[in-house]
Amino acid sequence: MKLKQTLAPFIILCGMLISLTACGSTPGGSSASNGEVSFWAASNPPQLAFWTQMAKEYTAKHPGVKVNVKQIPESPSSEAGIQAALAGGAGPTASENIFTGFGGQLQKSQAIVPLDQMPGWNDVLKARHMDSTIQSWKFSDGHTYILPMYSNAMLFGWRMDILKQIGFTKAPRTYSEVLAVGKALKAKYPNKFIWARDALVKDTWYERWFDFFPLYDAASNGQTIINGGKITANDQAAIGTLGFLNSLAKQKSLLTQTATDPFENGLAVADIIGPWRFAVWDQKYKNLKLHDNYELTPPPVPDAMASSVNDTNTKTFADAKGIVIYKQASADQQAKIWDFVKWTLSDPNHDLTWLQQTGLPAARDDLNTNTLFQPYLSQHAQLAQYAKNIPNGVPPMTNPKYSDIQVALGNNAVIPSVQDKTTPDKAWQDWKSAVQPSLNQ
Repeated sequence: MKLKQTLAPFIILCGMLISLTACGSTPGGSSASNGEVSFWAASNPPQLAFWTQMAKEYTAKHPGVKVNVKQIPESPSSEAGIQAALAGGAGPTASENIFTGFGGQLQKSQAIVPLDQMPGWNDVLKARHMDSTIQSWKFSDGHTYILPMYSNAMLFGWRMDILKQIGFTKAPRTYSEVLAVGKALKAKYPNKFIWARDALVKDTWYERWFDFFPLYDAASNGQTIINGGKITANDQAAIGTLGFLNSLAKQKSLLTQTATDPFENGLAVADIIGPWRFAVWDQKYKNLKLHDNYELTPPPVPDAMASSVNDTNTKTFADAKGIVIYKQASADQQAKIWDFVKWTLSDPNHDLTWLQQTGLPAARDDLNTNTLFQPYLSQHAQLAQYAKNIPNGVPPMTNPKYSDIQVALGNNAVIPSVQDKTTPDKAWQDWKSAVQPSLNQ
């Protein structure tokens, strides 16, 4: 995998340097003596604009502190940019756009602060209504190092206009129901598929976020596959997920060849969809209308779970990122930037501004029920579906070896299952055998 090969040695070197510089140094660009602290925002312009606005408003109310906001350098990625800055002793006081896997690398290098030990931590959780959402962000040592900013709970899209043509008026919610749709679809439209995804036969580590994990999280009720240095997966759920993919492949309901916008063009009737897709649809596929020709649902589940899960309690993978504070900063700087973060996230009006500017669902349990957000969500019906599922979102694993683990998940489990080269049970055992040695190191 190109990205993995490029970054792996660099990250190891940076981790060693960070460990040497993590304590007691003052990063470049942040001066405790003049009250300045630095906050690095994502390169996405709306996010950068939001944090710039928050810093300006905060400084106006706290004239003794100046929060300098700048874009995270991408060289070649934001993760690499942060690692390089920390290794050189020039990291920020805090930054956003951190996912849990990268957070695991930073935590292992002792580069970030356990936020749950900062004063007023519980007050932030209460003010932002995060009691449910925050549970899945705990690391294996019991601490929370990342404060989630947004959470995109991945949902399945279903082309209901096509399903109705083959006799189905509701989106399928169980494996057997999906397979029944596939059988009927092939009978009437032999050249259409349930799912068209060429990444199912690629080992790119992050692609597992958008195929295996949404299905596995739904089947396992969000049980993590790795906790610390141990495999803690729900084996039955994992094997069942691989078995479901294998059954779809045998039914010829999966297309693993490259196709242009297969869901949008009606070649496939299902896809795992993130809310960022809708901006493209507004430009290219204005014919797609929620509750008209497509629906959004949580991932399908094993038949045995049909009576225990519904559209409000089914777990799914969450493409989610948050805020960290770096240990390189002085204690005074850490306190100042934490106060800025608390101020920003304790006011729901700030989350409304975030939602309006970025279109990213704020990581709040009450995003779907708080009346403050209702006018915006009523005008963006698709996003309301994601808001409803925020408490069900499961972020990526926190293990620092996430890329190796997920490459192996593709090579040893998902790809062989989709290509029907082995049984789902053996594929899962092969993955466990492949990753266990590295977990022991």
